Amino acid sequence: MTADIHLSSVQLDSIREELQGQLFRWTKQLAELEAAVNDDAVEVSAKADVLADIVSAERNIAVVRGALRNIAGLAYGRCDGCGSGIPFERLKARPLAAFCMECQRRHETR
Repeated sequence: MTADIHLSSVQLDSIREELQGQLFRWTKQLAELEAAVNDDAVEVSAKADVLADIVSAERNIAVVRGALRNIAGLAYGRCDGCGSGIPFERLKARPLAAFCMECQRRHETR
C-alpha cells in the first residue's frame, strides 16, 4: 500500500460533510426506532421488524463513524483489496466504498 495522499483537503471536506449528514440521518432514525420499540401501541409482531431496523441503523452508524475516523487518520479512500487510492468520483458517489472498481468487481463475483 502506498502512503501518498490522493485526495485533496477540499475533496476530503466534501466527503466528510456527506458522511456527517449520513450520520445525522442514521442517528435520528435510530432514536425514532428506539422510541417506536418502546411504544406500547406497537404490535408485538411489528416489534421484531423494528428491532431488526435498530440493528441495521446501529451497524450503519458504526460504518459511517469508521469512515469519519479514517478521514481523520488519513486512512480514508484506500481500496481494501489492493491498497490503491479509490478515485474521488467513486467516493463522492459512494462515500463508504471499500474497494476500487476492479476489486469491487472481483469481490462481487466471489
